[in-house]
Amino acid sequence: MGSVLDQTAPAVIDLDAPAGARRRRRDGLRRAAALCGPAFIVSVAYVDPGNFATNMAGGAGYGDMLLWVIAVANVLAMFIQSLSAKLGIATGQSLPAVCRERLPRPVTWLLWAQGELVAVCTDLAEFLGGSIALNLLFGIPLVPAAVITAAVSSVLLMLAPRGRRRYETVLTGLLAVVCAGFVYQAVLAGHLGTAVHGLAPRLAGQDSVVLAAGIVGATVMPHVIYLHSALTQDQARQAGHRVALRASRLDSIAALGVAGLVNIAMMTVAATALHGRGAASLADIHASLGAALSGGAAVAFALALLASGLASSSVGIYAGQVIMEGFLRRRIPLAARRLVTIAPAIAVLAAGVDPVRVLILSQVALTAGLPFALIPLTIMTSRRSVMGTLVNRRITTMAAVTVTAAILALNGVLLAQA
Repeated sequence: MGSVLDQTAPAVIDLDAPAGARRRRRDGLRRAAALCGPAFIVSVAYVDPGNFATNMAGGAGYGDMLLWVIAVANVLAMFIQSLSAKLGIATGQSLPAVCRERLPRPVTWLLWAQGELVAVCTDLAEFLGGSIALNLLFGIPLVPAAVITAAVSSVLLMLAPRGRRRYETVLTGLLAVVCAGFVYQAVLAGHLGTAVHGLAPRLAGQDSVVLAAGIVGATVMPHVIYLHSALTQDQARQAGHRVALRASRLDSIAALGVAGLVNIAMMTVAATALHGRGAASLADIHASLGAALSGGAAVAFALALLASGLASSSVGIYAGQVIMEGFLRRRIPLAARRLVTIAPAIAVLAAGVDPVRVLILSQVALTAGLPFALIPLTIMTSRRSVMGTLVNRRITTMAAVTVTAAILALNGVLLAQA
C-alpha cells in the first residue's frame, strides 16, 4: 500500500517559478523600454516641412490618389531604419564610420560629399518650413524668421548627445504637437472613411511622378539612415545584442507608425480641404484650411509646421555631425555648421523663390541621394565579418537589394522625365 501511495503522490509545485518568469519578462520589457527613443528622434525627419509640402501638394492636386505612395514609403522606412539600427547595435559604430574603415578612401570622400549635400538639402526644407510658420503665426518677415528657427533648433541640439534622453523627450513632445495638429484637422475634415480608395496604386502624368518621388524622398530620408546607426551604437553594451535588437524593432515600428499616420492625415486633410482650390504655397494652404475647415484648423496647421521645422532642423544638424565625424573623423563647431546650412535657405527666401516648389525639389534631391546610403547599408549588414551573429538572413539581404533597385529605378524615371 505504501508503494502505491508513493507512486501516486502529487509532485511538488514550485509556486515561485511562474512569479520568477514574470519578473524576468518584466525586467526584459523594462530594459527594452529604456532603450527606446532613437527611432522617435529619427521619426521627426519623417514629418518635416518637406513632408508638409509634398503631402499637401499631393492632396491638393490629386486628392487621395497618392496615399498608397505614403503607405509603401513608410513600410520601406521601417525596414531600412531597422537595418540601420541593427548595424549600430552589431558594430558599435555608425554607418559612416563603418564605411570609412572598410571602403577605399576615394569612395569614402564621395559618400561624405554626397551626405553633406543631402544634409544641406534637408536643412533647406526645415528652415523654410519654420520660417513660413513663424510668418503665418506672428507676421515675422521670412528672413528674420529663418534666423530665429536656426537659433531655437541650435538650442534644442545642445541637449544631444550628452543629454540625449532629454533631447528625445523634447523631440517626442514636438512630434506630439504635429500629430495633434493633424488629428484635429482630420477630424474636422471628416474624410477618413473614403481615404482607403487612395491605397490603390496609380499615377497620373509627369507631375504625379515627381510628387511621388518627393514623397519617397521625404519619407525614406538618407541623412537619418546615417543618424539612426549612430543613435544605437551604444545599446549592445547596455543590454546585450538581442535585447537591444528587439527594442530597436519595437522602437522603429512605434515611432515610424506614428509618423506614417501623420503623413496620411496630412494628405487626407489636403484632399478634403484643398483639392481643386489651387493652393500654390504654404500660405495659400494655411488660408484655404481656415476657409474650408475653421480658423482653428489654420492655427493648428501653422503650429504643427513650426514644431516640425524646429525639431527636424536640429535633427538635420545632428545628422550632419554624424556624417562628417564618421566619414572623416572631423568635427566643426556647431555655429559654423549652422551658418553653412542656413545660407541656402536665406538666399531662397531673399530671392522670393516659391518655397513650396523648393521644398518639393529638395525632397526629390533626397530621393536621388538614397542609393548612396542604401547600397553601403545593404553591403555592410550582409557581411558576417562586420555584423557577426546579427548578419542579415539571405531573405533580408534580398529585400534590401530589391528596395535599393526600386529606388534606383525611380531615379531613372525622374531623370527620363527631366
